[in-house]
Amino acid sequence: MATYAIGDLQGCFATLRALLEEIDFDEDGDRLWFVGDLVNRGPGSLECLRFVSGLAHRAVTVLGNHDLHLLALSEGLAKTGKHDTLQPILEAPDREKLIQWLRNQSMLHAEGQYVMVHAGLMPQWSLDLAHELATDVETQLRGPGYRELLANMYGNEPAAWNDNLRGTDRRRIAINAMTRMRILNQESELDLKFKGEIEDLPAGSSPWFERRHSSFAEKTIIAGHWSALGLRIAPNFAGLDTGCVWGRELTAMRLEDRKIFQVPSIESALPQGWD
Repeated sequence: MATYAIGDLQGCFATLRALLEEIDFDEDGDRLWFVGDLVNRGPGSLECLRFVSGLAHRAVTVLGNHDLHLLALSEGLAKTGKHDTLQPILEAPDREKLIQWLRNQSMLHAEGQYVMVHAGLMPQWSLDLAHELATDVETQLRGPGYRELLANMYGNEPAAWNDNLRGTDRRRIAINAMTRMRILNQESELDLKFKGEIEDLPAGSSPWFERRHSSFAEKTIIAGHWSALGLRIAPNFAGLDTGCVWGRELTAMRLEDRKIFQVPSIESALPQGWD
């Protein structure tokens, strides 16, 4: 038995199948952790969603920004993007089953020494507070008020964390940090516009994972979302978005020994720069 954390799929189902062959995935014993953004941009979003949801207890998934976009789109609360590949899901006969499954996935997953989130965590958040914020969003998303949550999650403000934040503002910054963040400015505020490489960071800014709360000292955070960062493995951080949808690689890390597995993208490369 082994557990593998896998980077952003973004609809790259053919490459996922190749990666599972590479790791010799045991359907009866192994587990797969998905770092979010199962769908969108690639051609196999429907297939990815069906496959991952069909794994049941053998899969752990956290929600990414593209997954939340699909949920909002399915409720008529967002507009179809120019480069979206979500229409096959919206027209599928099992659409409602898939959407319901996606609504019930987590924002954050902690198990043993690992904590998995799609994008990042604010430096002011302890592990307990991050759990509390994730649970609040998950409860709203799974409950009768999910449409209100989806309708109000858009926007870049507030950018700064404050313990006094409540309601929509508190949930929005939680969603933005967990599904969209890459860097923090010198005031430790979210900078949601930057999408480039570390070498091009604005003055005074830093990657979010370099400013983590002390309660994560003994944890390794697994994240995706930042394809320009590429594969980044450190004692307490694993960045696994290696830009499969951009024609690069899809990456898995075996959690038991941190061994890295990669396969080249099979899908046609998309132009760099799309979020």
